[in-house]
Amino acid sequence: MRLNAALPVLVATLLAVATQSAALKVGYYNDKKCAGVEPIVRDEVYKTLNYDRSKGAALVRLFFHDCWVKGCDASVLLNPSSKNPYPEKVAGSNIGLRAFDVIDKIKARLEAVYPGVVSCADILAFAARDATRYLSDGHIDYAVPSGRLDSVVSRAKDADDTLPSSTGSFPDLKKNFGNKGFDVEELVVLSGAHSIGVAHYPSFKDRLAAPQSEIDAKYQTALRNAAKNKSRTVANDIRDESYSFKRDAGYYTVVSGRKDYLNNTYYHNAMDNRVLFKSDWVLRTDAFALSKLKEYRDKPKEWDSDFADAMVKLGKLLPAEGEGLLEIRKKCSAVNTY
Repeated sequence: MRLNAALPVLVATLLAVATQSAALKVGYYNDKKCAGVEPIVRDEVYKTLNYDRSKGAALVRLFFHDCWVKGCDASVLLNPSSKNPYPEKVAGSNIGLRAFDVIDKIKARLEAVYPGVVSCADILAFAARDATRYLSDGHIDYAVPSGRLDSVVSRAKDADDTLPSSTGSFPDLKKNFGNKGFDVEELVVLSGAHSIGVAHYPSFKDRLAAPQSEIDAKYQTALRNAAKNKSRTVANDIRDESYSFKRDAGYYTVVSGRKDYLNNTYYHNAMDNRVLFKSDWVLRTDAFALSKLKEYRDKPKEWDSDFADAMVKLGKLLPAEGEGLLEIRKKCSAVNTY
């Protein structure tokens, strides 16, 4: 790229880098006279979810998987390239990640109005918040501090080494979350996001042979029947499964809510031994975690509030010093070239 053409991007990047060391701020783009940023993100997210509600869970998962690896830096959005054939996106622990197209559409709209201003990392944080609000019918809402930058570093190995395993023990999970500054209560809170979304066979296959003390027998039967087709996804929340699956599982719940409705259903399922991952079930093996499962089962509004707080905290995970160049990408799927 010619220097004259690259100069506006370079200037915007240098200015943004200077803010990265400062605290993230609610209304960051309003201060930059870009008040339309969050409304544009919300409009695109809502249009998408009106057509395909399942992409809401995908956006929330995408945000978690981005922030948990090395901070909220949009590194999970980068496509493989000749210089980097193995970015986070292709990691085994990132199987089934979706909604990249939603982020790309938002970025294109924002670049048309505010070129070189809004980072992909901030777009992802706003989109996850808006998806959360949409899927909970507004019961969960929060302000998003912004001012993040996009990383040029993305390694599949980092994702596989860092993301929590669906087959992990409770001590493993506690340590994993503790490494990020999250306590057991916040582990239980964020696990409630498993009231939405779907999982692929490798993530839950261990549950097919789990002992009866760990899983409801009828639910396990339903899982085994579903797993006969290994390409079939299974809903994280039994509420969202097919009629035949719920029939096999003998499922009944007092918690209402349409498919992909973000509420406290997860905690009812956890106490009934109808959760999809071992990492969900093991929360019952710790006395304090078990007490929080019961608390959020019985107090849905408390979970709404605590989940909002945990999402804000998640969004404050930032790349460590020395993790490589930070920039504001022109396209979320590729680093800039100067």
